[in-house]
Amino acid sequence: MAFGAIVKVFRERAGLNQDELSKQVQYSKPLVSSVEQGRRLPPPDFVERAEQALDAFGVLRAAAQHIGRQPGLAAWFREWARLEKEALNLCTYECRLVPGLLQTQAYARAVFNNRLPLLMDDQLETQLTARTDRQRLLDELPRTTFSFIIEEAVLMRRLGGTEVTRGQLDHLLGRGRLRNVEIQIVPADLEEHACLDGPVALLESSYHRWMGYSEGQKNGRLISGLEDVSVLQMRYAKMRSQALSHTESRSLLQRMRGAL
Repeated sequence: MAFGAIVKVFRERAGLNQDELSKQVQYSKPLVSSVEQGRRLPPPDFVERAEQALDAFGVLRAAAQHIGRQPGLAAWFREWARLEKEALNLCTYECRLVPGLLQTQAYARAVFNNRLPLLMDDQLETQLTARTDRQRLLDELPRTTFSFIIEEAVLMRRLGGTEVTRGQLDHLLGRGRLRNVEIQIVPADLEEHACLDGPVALLESSYHRWMGYSEGQKNGRLISGLEDVSVLQMRYAKMRSQALSHTESRSLLQRMRGAL
């Protein structure tokens, strides 16, 4: 039985309607409805809150372990990838790599080739396919606003070599022409910096709730607490003011491309 159907069974057993359950799990009624109909994955804290609210004997926790499996995506990233598909706004600051949504296939291959332990050939191809599928969002969601802030040092690294970097710069210039995409570069000599704690990922969901995502070595987590999300929004907003403008960033990318 699908996870959403199990939630519905336990909700009806508890004598609750969707509105009443939404108040107990602290999510909107539309989200509860979407989860029950299998149209979206439940956020991690939804599972735990529903488990407690419905006295589900651990069934919901167990069922949640088997949902949303997507080849090529880390287990901890799958819910964020699902939320991306419904987002109204997506904001990404990166200091390590070109954001996945903006990577060329050659650049992504270089990323996966550097993974340790080494990936088997079939694993690498699966990861490339998953990344390519995600990148369709920029074209398939023309009404979604995408904001990217990237450290200049990321591009100076020349991951994969000069030819790969040249192609990646061309790709950034091309993606930056889309009306719904804004790319800003943080110059390497910036003397102030709002995101010294690392990368930031934020999105506004289809029901106008902001969430964040944090990823490190072999782990990742969805951030839904209002206070934590507010801090990330504050840092990202400051970072946007510190980075070069979209137009200035385009000029820098063109100069970097010409220097190769």
